[in-house]
Amino acid sequence: MDISVTKTDNITEVLEKIIEFTDRRDIVLTRNIKNHDHDDYLPMDLDIKGFARLMTVAVSEHIRNERLVLCDSDNIRFGREGSFETAAIVDNEAKKLLITDKQEYINFQIGKLSENMLNKKVATELLEHKQADSVKMFD
Repeated sequence: MDISVTKTDNITEVLEKIIEFTDRRDIVLTRNIKNHDHDDYLPMDLDIKGFARLMTVAVSEHIRNERLVLCDSDNIRFGREGSFETAAIVDNEAKKLLITDKQEYINFQIGKLSENMLNKKVATELLEHKQADSVKMFD
C-alpha cells in the first residue's frame, strides 16, 4: 500500500469518505439496473472490501497516533485536500446472474442498493452525532 496522504485530523474525514464512497457506489449499482438489457453489458461494483480495509487502517492509525493516514489500493486512490478516486470493477457474481436469471440479477442489485443505502445512513448519522457533540463542546 502506498501512503498518499498523511493528515492530522479526526474521524470526521473517515465518515465523509464513507458517505462519498456510498454515493459513488449508488451510481454504479443504479447503472447496473438501467443497462441490464444491453447486450454484453458488464455489471460493475466498487471494491467494498478494499475500501473497508483502507478505512480500518486509517482508523487504527488515528487511534494509535492521533493522525489520519489514507493509503491507496489498486482501485482507490486518495489525493490532496480530501479528494479520492474510485475505479469500478467487474462484479462476477452479478455477471453470472445477468446471463442465467435476469429477475434474480435485478433482485441482487436492489439488495446491494439497499445495503449501500443503510451503510450511508449509518455513516451520516454518526457524522451528525459527531458534529453535534463538537458544537456542544463550544457552547
